Amino acid sequence: MRKLLPMISLLLVFAFFVTGCGSNAATNTQGAAKKTLKIVTYANWNPFEFLDNGKLVGFDVELMEALAKEAGYEYEITNAGWDAMFEQLRSNTADVGISGITITDDRKQTFDFSVPYFISKQSIVVKADSPIKSAEDLKGKSVGVQNGSTGQEAMEKLLGKNNENIKKFKNGLQYMEITNGSMDAAVGDDTNNQAFIGQNADKGFKLVYDEKAFAPEYFGLMYPKNSAVKADFDKALVKLYDNGTFAAIYKKWFKVDPNMEELKKLAK
Repeated sequence: MRKLLPMISLLLVFAFFVTGCGSNAATNTQGAAKKTLKIVTYANWNPFEFLDNGKLVGFDVELMEALAKEAGYEYEITNAGWDAMFEQLRSNTADVGISGITITDDRKQTFDFSVPYFISKQSIVVKADSPIKSAEDLKGKSVGVQNGSTGQEAMEKLLGKNNENIKKFKNGLQYMEITNGSMDAAVGDDTNNQAFIGQNADKGFKLVYDEKAFAPEYFGLMYPKNSAVKADFDKALVKLYDNGTFAAIYKKWFKVDPNMEELKKLAK
């Protein structure tokens, strides 16, 4: 028996070596671990993304968490600001932007987008006694918009790009201007406008809709051009559509069911 011990030991070492090599080979076949992604947002839009006691919360924030988990990525999310978010993605210093960003042909020239995850529309905020009943009635009126938003694009299309009556603001300050009476109207995303009116129910505002002037918009995750992670997140989003996770997150934040039939069509 004593003479067999060296041979047995040798066999055990060989078996361990083979097992170890097999493990390494599997790791190499699967490829390197996925990197931690840098996500940027603009936390100034309740319920999409906002700060609650210093913590980032909201629909987009929770959706991002579910998407990253489904796609198999770790990530860090930063409140970068609206303009800074675009610049970081443009310069490839961030991997993904999520902040109720409308997919437009102009933005597609510089960025990649996911399949749509939200269907939106523009609306007009006016005082309750305002004579404004349509987008056409905004001609000759002072109109506040979020700088760089699709609300700005809609107004420039209607009134002219350099029209001095279009007032561009950052950080939602157009609402302050219409509150103090220095503007006739504010144009922006309907979800944002509804939130403003709900928070100022005693101030006497109303919403005006004009489906002819404002076509539906679609929000998407935004990436640098030729993004390496876009395909993974598109697959993850469709998975969340199919397994009910997306609908549950949507209803939690908006209190209504999403139009899943339309969203699934847009994802094809």
